[in-house]
Amino acid sequence: MPRSIPIAITSIAALSLAACTTPGSSDPFVGFGPNPPLPAPQSSLLPSVGVPSVVGWPAGASPDAPTGFTVTRFASDLEHPRWLLALPNGDVLVAESAGEPSTADRMQRGIRGFVQKMLMKKVKSAVPSPNKLILLGDQDGDGAAESRTVFAQGLRSPFGMALVGDVLYVANNDGVVRFAYRSGQTAAAGPAERVFDLPGPPINHHWTKNVVASPDGSKLYATVGSNSNIGDNGLENEVGRAAIWEYDIASARTRIFASGIRNPNGLDFEPSTGTMWTVANERDEIGNDLPPDYLTSVREGGFYGWPYSYWGQHVDTRVQPRRPDLVANALAPDYGLGPHTASLGLVFYRGDTYPASYRGGAFVTQHGSWNRQPLNGYRVVFIPFIGGRPQAPQLFLSGFLNAESKIQGRPVGVVVDRHGALLVADDVGGVIWRVIPAVH
Repeated sequence: MPRSIPIAITSIAALSLAACTTPGSSDPFVGFGPNPPLPAPQSSLLPSVGVPSVVGWPAGASPDAPTGFTVTRFASDLEHPRWLLALPNGDVLVAESAGEPSTADRMQRGIRGFVQKMLMKKVKSAVPSPNKLILLGDQDGDGAAESRTVFAQGLRSPFGMALVGDVLYVANNDGVVRFAYRSGQTAAAGPAERVFDLPGPPINHHWTKNVVASPDGSKLYATVGSNSNIGDNGLENEVGRAAIWEYDIASARTRIFASGIRNPNGLDFEPSTGTMWTVANERDEIGNDLPPDYLTSVREGGFYGWPYSYWGQHVDTRVQPRRPDLVANALAPDYGLGPHTASLGLVFYRGDTYPASYRGGAFVTQHGSWNRQPLNGYRVVFIPFIGGRPQAPQLFLSGFLNAESKIQGRPVGVVVDRHGALLVADDVGGVIWRVIPAVH
């Protein structure tokens, strides 16, 4: 019996090598832009495997930023920090969270499922969920949190957060809850109150759910990822998923606002037009360079293809039965973010601390691939916007992979604090990074 695991791992390695697709492009910005190249699909028995070891940050190390910027630790020694909310008084809420055990247990079974679960553990994605909101305070304004309290606990894989007036909304893995909030409060005064349900367990393959408020505060928008790669767990288990939901606060009514988005996470509103934009993770296992994750404006009632097609009308022939009626109206995304980058966080820069060229542009965190060769993502990119439209990408934060391509950290949530600094949650590093111009 003790030999069964090594034998299984050896067999899986052999299968993985036998099933490898052609390595992807080494161009760090392959698959970026409004019309990225879409190579022919490639099939494989098992997913491509490109998972490096996790080594963490050496003492004194930090991500690399462009010349003229300084990167410091706003907070360290956090427990899997995933998402952030900058409060008006300067405090910062951090969702410490991971998927529930049932998420991994219900993934695809057999050798493929076993491989995926092993790899998720290796990159420290499959960890016990802390299920807490941590409040960080920087009362002296020096750019480092000197106070830390547990604002709320006992939640269910909390992720997105939104403040509307005196109500704090939190997206659990099965719906949105709320707490009463007053400025300066360091802990919730009572238990969470249920607001509305979202598709969740028992499968809950993409468990992360974000919630944001509309600019006028009248509505909430919540993201729900798919339960599979391409409907593998049965399309009956995808009802209400791969979608952005809308909740009207006054009437308490919910509806699906947009659909066919495999795994939307970051949501924000472009400052000059007020248009909603999201970043999304696309499907796997049709090639190292296909299809790109993307940044897109979100049209009310829009359908973006999943699972039947990608990037508009490019049909995924693996999905049966086909739906040419839906594919005919599938919207192509606005802007590619590269294949398998795991783009998660999104924030438009509304501050005035950064140089003028950053104002109104979008920062996107790319958590990083586990199933691509070579590795992709593990960085924060900046997408300038002109006239409400995305422009050529710029590398903003790097170094999450070290010189040996081992993981020091992985960026997830991103916000702008009240001083105009960028805060980035690093779940593997357990750090909130703060990026500010060296002279400001």
